[in-house]
Amino acid sequence: MPAEPAAEAAPAAAPSAAVAPGTSAAPAAGGSMPKPSRPIVVYDDRCPMCTFQMRLLSWLDLGRRFDFLALNDPAVQAVAPQLRREDLLEAMHVLTPAGPIHRGARAIRFIALRCVVLWPLALFLWIPGVIFFCEIAYRWVSRNRHLLSAVFGCKEACQVLPKRKD
Repeated sequence: MPAEPAAEAAPAAAPSAAVAPGTSAAPAAGGSMPKPSRPIVVYDDRCPMCTFQMRLLSWLDLGRRFDFLALNDPAVQAVAPQLRREDLLEAMHVLTPAGPIHRGARAIRFIALRCVVLWPLALFLWIPGVIFFCEIAYRWVSRNRHLLSAVFGCKEACQVLPKRKD
């Protein structure tokens, strides 16, 4: 299993600084972000497609390596004070215990590397140049996620796929 390169982590971000699409950022030095024991996936819980994807991921996360945190949960501000709400609405984010924050397609790659059933996807995302195009596709899907949710019936799918119990 390939490790995430250190080159993906950007320099520390100021508490109010935005994280550019497709990049990662470390928490501010001396910031008050508590260290999570495992990666935390922050997602838009008001988006049926996003909610469905997180439920699906929770079932695919056989080793229970991730915690899932809804964007509208008050704990988000405590866990990631350096991220603005606008940034969190643009893409899912993975907050890691080591500090780097992954977003968008890079967050998907980070998750896929740690879920055995998603390793084929992770390997595909490590092919040189693929992540660039996946970031473009991710941004398009993110901008149109509410429309796509309505078209694909994600709200009904959430009723079929129950929330995983710990």
